[in-house]
Amino acid sequence: MDKSAFVLTYFDANEGRLVLAVDDMDFDNAETMLDTFCYLIGANAQDKQTDADLHTWLIDFEGVTFVLKAEHYSASVWLERFGKEGDEELAFLHRWLSQRLALA
Repeated sequence: MDKSAFVLTYFDANEGRLVLAVDDMDFDNAETMLDTFCYLIGANAQDKQTDADLHTWLIDFEGVTFVLKAEHYSASVWLERFGKEGDEELAFLHRWLSQRLALA
């Protein structure tokens, strides 16, 4: 899976949420997709949890902890603030991914 599988669909700075659609994501490849996304943005997974239909990871991006989720029913991935920090980093990722994914 490469970066071209990701499409930026929604950014809510007030809620601290960035949402991406993912081509051909299913439950079995969701972890690979999250690994790919972490590699793309240069983040490291700190903790991973898998439930019946949701993968939830705590990741470190630039020293800030975020929640990264993947849900196969909606074929989406979303990155959320974990606490009150991360607004600047999330805004940066929104701008950077908008440009980076447009080149895919």
